[in-house]
Amino acid sequence: MKNQTDIKPNLKLVRWEMRILRTIPMVLAILYFFNTLFSFFGIDGTLLSIFGGISLIPLIFLYVSSYCFHFCIYHRMFLHYILVNDILTWYDYYIGIPISISYLIALHLIIAALFLFIILYLKFRK
Repeated sequence: MKNQTDIKPNLKLVRWEMRILRTIPMVLAILYFFNTLFSFFGIDGTLLSIFGGISLIPLIFLYVSSYCFHFCIYHRMFLHYILVNDILTWYDYYIGIPISISYLIALHLIIAALFLFIILYLKFRK
């Protein structure tokens, strides 16, 4: 049996893992945005919810991984967008927000635009 110190990590696998961990929040944020956009136009986004829906435990894992691997704020902003979007959706589902569905979707789109501007600023700042 090998000792724990004898085990060497596969560096190619570690690099792929880092790329995937940095890409997953971006893909999820895009799926969240399109799901909101489709619901605005009355298109059923069940397939997007199946692939892009995320619960609290994977979101916690992504946050912990982003701090563990020292991701920059640019990559974490996608996770913040997902969290704010989920909190707004959960609050509306369990408590209810007394506005019409069109205003609620407009609120989601305003939040998406705000995070998009922040993300673009963080990406292209010097």
